[in-house]
Amino acid sequence: MMQQILRDMYIDPDLLAELNEEQKHILFYKIRQEQVRRWDERENQENQENQDQEKKGSRRSIQWLQGCDGDVWVWVMGDAPGDKPYEDIIKELMGEKARRQAQQEAKELWRTKEAEIEEKFRDAMAKEKARFVAGKWKEETEDRKAAKQEEEHIQEALKKREEEERQQGEEEIKRAEEKRARELYISLEQEQRRSEKDDKEWEEQLRRSKMADQEMQRKARRARDEYKRQSLRAIEKGRVAGLSGLFQQGPVVGNGPTAAPFRRYSDVLESSSSTTHRPGLQPAAPPLYRRRQSQRHSTIVTQPLMDSPAWVRAPRPSSRECVLLWFKEEQTPKQAGYERNSTTIAPWFHGLISRQESETLLMNAAEGSFLVRVSDRIWGYTLSYRTADSFKHFLIDASGDYYSFLGVDQNRHATLADLIDFHKEEVITTSGGELLQEACKRTVSATDYGGLFQ
Repeated sequence: MMQQILRDMYIDPDLLAELNEEQKHILFYKIRQEQVRRWDERENQENQENQDQEKKGSRRSIQWLQGCDGDVWVWVMGDAPGDKPYEDIIKELMGEKARRQAQQEAKELWRTKEAEIEEKFRDAMAKEKARFVAGKWKEETEDRKAAKQEEEHIQEALKKREEEERQQGEEEIKRAEEKRARELYISLEQEQRRSEKDDKEWEEQLRRSKMADQEMQRKARRARDEYKRQSLRAIEKGRVAGLSGLFQQGPVVGNGPTAAPFRRYSDVLESSSSTTHRPGLQPAAPPLYRRRQSQRHSTIVTQPLMDSPAWVRAPRPSSRECVLLWFKEEQTPKQAGYERNSTTIAPWFHGLISRQESETLLMNAAEGSFLVRVSDRIWGYTLSYRTADSFKHFLIDASGDYYSFLGVDQNRHATLADLIDFHKEEVITTSGGELLQEACKRTVSATDYGGLFQ
């Protein structure tokens, strides 16, 4: 199941909802690890293609200037010796920008003002000149020289007034320029403050994002350490799937064609230390019935093995009938749900029940109580666990010839009972500290196990 998820880089939302937070972090870590591996492979392939193209023909390239340390030379404004601080440079640039804009506006204002002054005094000169001409013609007896002197005197007075008007206009323009420069500087400074405020908010968001990434990395690292610790612990106890090859021919459990051989666990450990020959598990008896699809009504039917084609297991269960058929054909020969070396169904096995039913059974149970139910999401089981204030559900992958938690504990156990016994002594996750303590009792109405043993 895990290999299929990593191959497709996709997990069904319904299956993801069955995982708890710890399982999701482990799954995210493994998917991320597979993505990095694919990226590295793609980059190596692209680099090889680029090298091949460069060998075929000369191409233009860019060479970076290197510093005394042999690395690419980089100049950061404000950090080099003799550079002004960044804040001073910004203030100077804002001041220069405000000054230039104020000068431009002052030029436009002075051009308008000068045009008004010239037009005003040009009209006054024309009127005065016309008056003098008229007076000269009227007063023919006046001395032309006196008239000319009078005209020059008046012209000088007008020029003086014009000069005063010009100076007054220049002062007004200068004051307006200074006022406008101050207004522009204040506006640019406020804009700079808003920009700095936005930068601080962005830095705060970046800091929170980095903290979230670091927390995710810590959780992934903790999950990876938990996986290594569980693997080493399982190897020490001799309960990994490698011990499945130590099972020898022994007494038969059950009756009929579904009977399976077993040996005491102590005998298996003794044989593992006394011999190097490891025969595999004894093959289970073939199932009586296999799945066949009705051609007329497309309903699931059963018929004897000799008359039906081989049953092909789908990637995921599609119906309750598929789960029942899978359990009877593949899990019953492995004595799944039974106590170790016994014909008695284990008290923690509740058969084919729903998530809501399992939580109802665990509602009044003590912390550490648990039960195992057949999952309708994957080819496997679900271990429902009672915490102090809630419930946890761990998926158990049984699609292969071993049993292991999906996403949390990658230890492979030969039987379902081995997995349960192992985690009665070892926690499932270090962060949660889930230790299996007491099996949840079945109700009287649930003794049929959902039709698994009919």
